[in-house]
Amino acid sequence: MPRLELPDERCHQSFLAAMAEFRAEGRGAVDDNSSIGADLRERWGKWDSEAGFADYLGALRNEAHPNGIRPQGYVQCTSWWWVEGGEYLGRIALRHTLTERLRAYGGHIGYDVRPSARRRGYATTMLREVLPLALAAGVEPAALLTCDSDNVASCKVIEANGGVLEGDADGLRRYWVPTS
Repeated sequence: MPRLELPDERCHQSFLAAMAEFRAEGRGAVDDNSSIGADLRERWGKWDSEAGFADYLGALRNEAHPNGIRPQGYVQCTSWWWVEGGEYLGRIALRHTLTERLRAYGGHIGYDVRPSARRRGYATTMLREVLPLALAAGVEPAALLTCDSDNVASCKVIEANGGVLEGDADGLRRYWVPTS
């Protein structure tokens, strides 16, 4: 049974395979504003080695630390991986606070499931399991999630977790999902 885990070295090879799947579907292009897109642009080829992967994991741990050093405009962000038997299936990230940019695009929580693991309910379960962690981090009474208006799968994930649509404008849907 898959479960949330903090990023770990034991998933190195399956993580690389998942990133190759994302890249093959076109993720990582300059217009991909997601975390996966940024990681693919900035880290492709660098995280192949043990040292490069350890550096990446260190960066994720730094982002999660309340006093971590972050680029201007970035907030504390904790990432978990959806893992089964050491196999990386996806990830979900909780941004502990919102900036004006995150209020407009991104929200508190973002998630991705590797292409070969989709349509199994993983995103819905990941989000359900992160909501109490969001509450414990002070995100209350609800977390903001955004998705592209034409991303039917993501809309269903958010709505299955109690998401209430705030609006749909400029190709983006904004939902508030209760954390308690």
